[in-house]
Amino acid sequence: MTQDLFLLTLLFLALLGAMAWPLGAHMARLFSGTYAWQPRLEAGLLRLLRLNGDDMRWTVYALGVLLFNLIGLLVLYGLQRLQGGLPFNPQGFGAVSADSAFNTAISFVTNTNWQGYAGESTMSHGVQMLGLTVQNFLSAATGIVVAIALMRGFALRAAAGLGNVWLDLLRAVLGVLLPLSLLLALALAGLGVVQSLDAHVTVALHGTPGSTQTLPLGPVASQEAIKLLGTNGGGFFNANSAHPFENPSALTNLLEMLAIFLVPAALCFAFGRLVGDRRQGWTLLAAMTLLFLIMLAVFFAAESSANPLLTALGVDGHAGNLEGKELRFGLAGSSLFAVVTTAASCGAVNAMHDSLMPLAGLVTLLQMQLGEVIFGGVGSGFYGMLLFAVVAVFVAGLMIGRTPEYLGKKIQSFDIRMTMLALLATPLLVLAGTALSVVLPAGLAGPANPGAHGFSEVLYAFSSAANNNGSAFAGLSANTPFYNTLLGLAMWFGRFLVIVPVLALAGSLAAKKAVPVTSGTLRTDTGLFVGLLMGAVLIVGALTYLPALALGPIAEHLTLFGIH
Repeated sequence: MTQDLFLLTLLFLALLGAMAWPLGAHMARLFSGTYAWQPRLEAGLLRLLRLNGDDMRWTVYALGVLLFNLIGLLVLYGLQRLQGGLPFNPQGFGAVSADSAFNTAISFVTNTNWQGYAGESTMSHGVQMLGLTVQNFLSAATGIVVAIALMRGFALRAAAGLGNVWLDLLRAVLGVLLPLSLLLALALAGLGVVQSLDAHVTVALHGTPGSTQTLPLGPVASQEAIKLLGTNGGGFFNANSAHPFENPSALTNLLEMLAIFLVPAALCFAFGRLVGDRRQGWTLLAAMTLLFLIMLAVFFAAESSANPLLTALGVDGHAGNLEGKELRFGLAGSSLFAVVTTAASCGAVNAMHDSLMPLAGLVTLLQMQLGEVIFGGVGSGFYGMLLFAVVAVFVAGLMIGRTPEYLGKKIQSFDIRMTMLALLATPLLVLAGTALSVVLPAGLAGPANPGAHGFSEVLYAFSSAANNNGSAFAGLSANTPFYNTLLGLAMWFGRFLVIVPVLALAGSLAAKKAVPVTSGTLRTDTGLFVGLLMGAVLIVGALTYLPALALGPIAEHLTLFGIH
């Protein structure tokens, strides 16, 4: 099993690098506006949409991001509430309840894609396509443009603006996400992922004459592509990427994992080009990759061990913990997918995380709680890692007694305040939401399991929501007014209490002049800085959640194996 995981991971990382490198080069040129065809085409699109293409200060850029997403929220909420009277509803579904529509609208607008409902029995094809799929594109584009704005903050010198948010959104959707999604959708459909406007198909059961089964259908491949490339994660079916209509084979499983990491990895290469030093991009990518491999090793070690509760019942545990796994992917394919999806803020799953061994569940929790910076969401993972890079150079500056600098920009008090505001917002939301849920009766009604595992189910839900991941420990009954409201608020503020400070930091950096490199300047393109950056991620991120993790997966592990 270990050899299978090693070979699969090696193939995965090799293909990822080969695909992300040219995509990063394309994104750098696209967002710099250096393609010969761009000026005329983009000017025409802006005129058609009646948008101004002028350079924007960070405050105007941030206001544009907020208004764009607020409008998307209202439209998606309205589509769900009016579902019964809209076209492309062959199932005849009625309106989605107010609290579920509120939660789902926020979920898809914030790139979280948390689902408290079963897609095939709740959402019509029309709402899936016109509402959810559209927001899969737009929420991913939002993350990309915020990351690009922060890159410009480091690249620009004494600049008043960060670019134009409407132009950047057009570039992200039309120049990156749409063509990639078209290619992936065609590939997935060709490999057996369903693509249909029919409501269902009825098939005869082999070996049982006269017996039939009704299977739900829908435009799955088209939604699946952007679900993965945009690190959205919301499945067309309730079983998500464990469903054979969404993920039918080991080959589609590999393609889906590559799609999840593709744009986040490409942004590292784009960053190196935009700031004029490709080694800076390699440094961030190295830190992400090493953290990812560490998490994967811990996860697989935990899942390779047998569950004592099952072995006591006579279940052979030599193959590891197979509870909740799809055997067509095996332990290696399921383990890699679980670590990829929680590292990348995607939320798509091909195994049930509620069935993971406690320490494997801890890995999925911790990757989200670190701020989704190990590759992370499209755009959001990259700007999250840059925030930790700012912390790393600040700490190093304090250690050697000089003003910290990063990429020629002095890191001053305003920059650190914005950085820490962005980094501390999500832990506050996660821990406060979890605390409320485990003391209030409405919250305590949700977990399906008692004790430490039930606590982990609640902690996972708020870690997933506030960090915009979207996956779940499926044992939590979260489609209630209490959880729909509280998790919805966690998703909204977990997204925009980070984005606004990031754009403020970008504006502050862009306005600064570059300082000359001296013999005392900390190099940020070395193995030493990779270690310093990883240390900042683990110390700031992990220590914040250690008490909560001790009450959940750590306590469960000790109890499961009888360690006192």
